[in-house]
Amino acid sequence: MSLMKAARYYGPKDIRIEQIPIPVPKSGQVLIKVSIVVPFCGSDLHAYLATTPKWPTIDKPDPITGETLPTTLGHEFSGTIVELGPGIDANNWHVGQNVVVEPIYSCMKDTCRPCSSGSRNTCPLVNCYGIGGWGGGLSEYIAIDIKVVYKLPDGVPLEVGACVEPLSVAWHAVKRGGFTKGQTALILGAGPIGLFILKVLRAIDPTSTIIVSEPASIRREQALKHGATIAVNPKETSTRDTVLGATGDGVDVAFDAAGVQATIDAAVFSVRPKGKVVSVAIWETGHNASLNLSYIAVREIELIGVICYENDHPEVLAAIAAGKITNLEDLITRKIGLDDVVEKGFHTLINDKDSVVKIIVHP
Repeated sequence: MSLMKAARYYGPKDIRIEQIPIPVPKSGQVLIKVSIVVPFCGSDLHAYLATTPKWPTIDKPDPITGETLPTTLGHEFSGTIVELGPGIDANNWHVGQNVVVEPIYSCMKDTCRPCSSGSRNTCPLVNCYGIGGWGGGLSEYIAIDIKVVYKLPDGVPLEVGACVEPLSVAWHAVKRGGFTKGQTALILGAGPIGLFILKVLRAIDPTSTIIVSEPASIRREQALKHGATIAVNPKETSTRDTVLGATGDGVDVAFDAAGVQATIDAAVFSVRPKGKVVSVAIWETGHNASLNLSYIAVREIELIGVICYENDHPEVLAAIAAGKITNLEDLITRKIGLDDVVEKGFHTLINDKDSVVKIIVHP
């Protein structure tokens, strides 16, 4: 039996690099050799620090995959097809093709309103490869259903391809927020998702006022480099005062990509009357926000939640191919090997987030 290296999640602060069997593609699947992984999104960090609802446990399996811990990590990745499983159209797919993956899965039952209406991201059982089972990108290979595989456009590097999943999160958030050319926006948190939201906003309008609020200096610098009009340090300057000074009565749309009380407050108090607040961040279990509902009511502010994406990968890939979103590789500030996932990955983002924006892994 051929083996491969994989990062296996056993629970909070327990990730082990192990040798496991290379999967064999089943009917309707392809085997992908993983080239680049962009790990450590908010859900990964939350799971590393504490138990989270979407991860199975040792004795409670994921309701769709049926797997219990450990599972293989990694849901943001790109790679190359190395084998076609039974039933794959060889006229459309071939060995050597570079691809990206939309890693969510759901129950897909006719009785499930979200799944039957094309909104499987809101299925009550929705989860991801790399979280709930069926393999993950933090391994050398993954066998995966062709239904969630997309061709990487010619000339687009695999490193950029690995950014398509989080970029699709940002794309979906901007669509839900209804941002259009000529509007103004505020982004709370210039981590990877916040910076990707900035890239999407700039693809829509290269000149509108976009304000970014972020305490980490390297991330403010990246925000200015990638098109922010103003990048404010909320520990030194009031975000709301900065927004009102730049816009008069507030921004049209505010995106909370940080998920703490201070940022949701700043978002609510920084939008204009009838403005929109888009909650993008995943909050840690047990951490709930309090909202000034009277203020939201009297100003008729819309509060919009988003999770993952809703068939957004094709649009994102088309935008990249058309040159509307560029320089994504500039947001990658560190490259590590699979053996260094814990020490140079998770520990860096937890203890020294000021030094990095996005870390990629070469399995």
